[in-house]
Amino acid sequence: MKNRRIINSLALLVVLSLLLVGCGSFSDSQASSGSSTAGEKEAQAVEKVLKLSFNNDIPDLNQTTTTDTISFTILNNVAEGLYRLDEENKPQPAMAKGVEVSEDGLTYTFTLRDDIKWSNGEPVTSQDFKYGWLRGLNPETSGSYSFIIADYVVGAQEFVDGTGKAEDVKIETPDDKTFVVQIKQPTPYFVSLTAFPLYFPLNEKFINEKGESYALSADGLVYNGPFMLAEFDPAKGVVMVKNPNYWDKDNLKVDKLDIKVIKEQGTALNLYQAGDLDMAPLSSSDVNSFKDTPEFRAYTNFRSYYIQFNLHNEAIGNKNIRKAIQLAVDPDVLTKNVLNNGSETATGLIPTGMAGSGVTFREAQGDLILPNIEKAKELWAKGLGELGKAPQLELLTADDQVSKDCGTFIQSQLKKNLDIDITLVTQPYSGRLQTMRDDKYQMVVSAWGADYNDPMTYLDLWAAPAKPFRGNFSNERYDQLITGAKAEVDSAKRMDMLLEAERILMDEEAILAPLYYQGNAFACKEHVEGLVYHPYGVTWDFKWAAVK
Repeated sequence: MKNRRIINSLALLVVLSLLLVGCGSFSDSQASSGSSTAGEKEAQAVEKVLKLSFNNDIPDLNQTTTTDTISFTILNNVAEGLYRLDEENKPQPAMAKGVEVSEDGLTYTFTLRDDIKWSNGEPVTSQDFKYGWLRGLNPETSGSYSFIIADYVVGAQEFVDGTGKAEDVKIETPDDKTFVVQIKQPTPYFVSLTAFPLYFPLNEKFINEKGESYALSADGLVYNGPFMLAEFDPAKGVVMVKNPNYWDKDNLKVDKLDIKVIKEQGTALNLYQAGDLDMAPLSSSDVNSFKDTPEFRAYTNFRSYYIQFNLHNEAIGNKNIRKAIQLAVDPDVLTKNVLNNGSETATGLIPTGMAGSGVTFREAQGDLILPNIEKAKELWAKGLGELGKAPQLELLTADDQVSKDCGTFIQSQLKKNLDIDITLVTQPYSGRLQTMRDDKYQMVVSAWGADYNDPMTYLDLWAAPAKPFRGNFSNERYDQLITGAKAEVDSAKRMDMLLEAERILMDEEAILAPLYYQGNAFACKEHVEGLVYHPYGVTWDFKWAAVK
């Protein structure tokens, strides 16, 4: 059966600071011992260091198995694929210097650069890409993201399912600099996909040498991207330094990135105001203080937040109970009064602005789910009658501030509008992900960010097989629509299938309750430039980061 992706659920919040002398890392021992020579002090004075923070711990730096936004961001800055999204979100040659596409749009021939090396000095070859892609597909080594290759490359899905072999996957390496791949149907955004971490190369010799310790420490990885890890602690953060073997190293404008895990927005803002950070995420209560100043920055992306229901739970398995909760929560109050950071009220799964056919998907579908308190009360009463008892409900959230605020808001809405009490269960981000995998939740505040600019990046998640991470949803008509849309070449017909699929998921079956399409507001010192925030794929890219 087909493997599917695992969510990365929470927004990635990044804060940056330029430190010019004696910059400490995330570790406790920040001060250097002994005295420095004049030359050493001069060298320290010109080192350009950006200080960043993530709002959650770092779950997994193995590119084959990882699924979360924070890990993807780190990998995107220490590794690189055939292409890389630029400042305008367009794919540009990276490890490859170019690509030729056959007239039928099915065969891609990439030519690698001559000057690309791993951080250990070994050349990056086409065989490294083949090994990386096949490792991401191999049932013995792959994770839930295998679909992002298997959906496109000929023979890949069969390898994932165990009905085919690695040699049947249509990837060829005629020589060290040529990489040829055959895809199933013309896909205009295929080159963009090669900028995603599962498409990155891997050094087979290095992985075999590291064995069980691969990707567990800074020394447990070898790098081909702009930066390398000098330090890595999943609970504390990472330190990245410039990769001297990177092909475009002369255009990097920072020498070091010191990234700490800071879960509380208030803590980050205090550090910012004290001059210890150059950028901090803003809570709703802080936005107005910065909104009209040069320090205010806002970013939007294709990330949809929602309550996901687990159909394996007796009470939540009742459609009337799910629908009542869905209609009893008013996301407009959440975005305006709680978040106040540029996030937009969600009325469906697919975010505003995502591609459609002729018009955007959201324009074509319209507002799918709107709050209706009277209807919610009616459905709740009906559901209680069917259950024969009042359920004890729990809502799972991660332990960052935004997630906790969302949980508290939902709790208050259900008390106000349905007069029900729910229990909030808060866990660290990685723990929340594991609880979902283990099928031990009723409802969860979750999210998905687009891997590419097409509604399929969302709707494909809930296709067969049913899985705990996606609420154990299963619907034959839904699966038919997703399968049909993947093969349909008529864009209008394809979009009609996807529109119907969203209606089944959100309205007919109410597997999700929409909350908001993410926006992020930050306070940022004016001298920081070049921070690239992609609306889809890997969100943050620091390759172009600079300071005036």
